[in-house]
Amino acid sequence: MDSEQTLKWQAAKYALTHIESGMVVGLGHGSTAILATRHLAVLLAEGVLHDILGVPSSREIEAEARQLGIPLTTLEAHPILDVTIDGADEVDPDMNLIKGGGGALLREKIVAQASRREIIVVDELATHHFAKRMIFRGE
Repeated sequence: MDSEQTLKWQAAKYALTHIESGMVVGLGHGSTAILATRHLAVLLAEGVLHDILGVPSSREIEAEARQLGIPLTTLEAHPILDVTIDGADEVDPDMNLIKGGGGALLREKIVAQASRREIIVVDELATHHFAKRMIFRGE
């Protein structure tokens, strides 16, 4: 596993320390958020967590969560989520996030809006990408 993947795994695992049994959890979209979803499945399989319901923020995450055996629900059945774990492409020094513009963005925003709390999972590379972009634009 390269250093970028290691950082993403560490961030994803840390985010899951805020999840408790019985929660309804929004499952975000993106490369780091999918790692959190995969680790959530491990914690459920090992019995560390139980009675978790996931609300996927994209069709891709829905398919992955189903394959991993994570019980899913909908916003119609659970209009208020305890927490959502999602990612961001870039983070500036003031902690402003830049989200991807893909097809999942609207659904991600809807899931996030329904959440009492949102955990954004990023690694130090997200701040590095922002810094590189700002240097490039400033030249």
